[in-house]
Amino acid sequence: MPRRYRLPPGFHIVSGGQTGADRAGLDWAIAHGIAHGGWCPQGRRAEDGPIDPRYLLRETPSCEYRQRTEWNVRDSDATAIFTFAGSLSGGSKLTAVFADQYRKPWLHLCDHDEPHRLADFLEYHSQRQPVLTLNIAGGRDPALGPLVVRVLDQALALPGADAG
Repeated sequence: MPRRYRLPPGFHIVSGGQTGADRAGLDWAIAHGIAHGGWCPQGRRAEDGPIDPRYLLRETPSCEYRQRTEWNVRDSDATAIFTFAGSLSGGSKLTAVFADQYRKPWLHLCDHDEPHRLADFLEYHSQRQPVLTLNIAGGRDPALGPLVVRVLDQALALPGADAG
């Protein structure tokens, strides 16, 4: 059985609520009873219109995406960035820049990556203190949703589940 990261008590997922990777991470958390949250732009702005209130997000003072991206990185213990491309661009690249600026660990995952990479990443960065807040970021393409769900399903061991 592949390695899985056992979620510590108090674990939660945050994102900016944008279409694609962000929303898939929030939907996964909701579906599994995992706490979720994060920052979104003022007015709950997203590519497809206002972000649904079922996502427990706080609004930044700015309606610009940049502030939301920065604050989600700043307030997280680690960030997972999901894209279809092998390299980062746009908001995904900016997420990595902010993670480096705040000295927060980040991992880029593509559709050909094995989910155990996320488990290994979280395990490694939890050696000194548990990763309690995982920021899910990445591309806006709704087709990224299944990738995010597959990786989270296979990499994270829910409380009470066998960690493998």
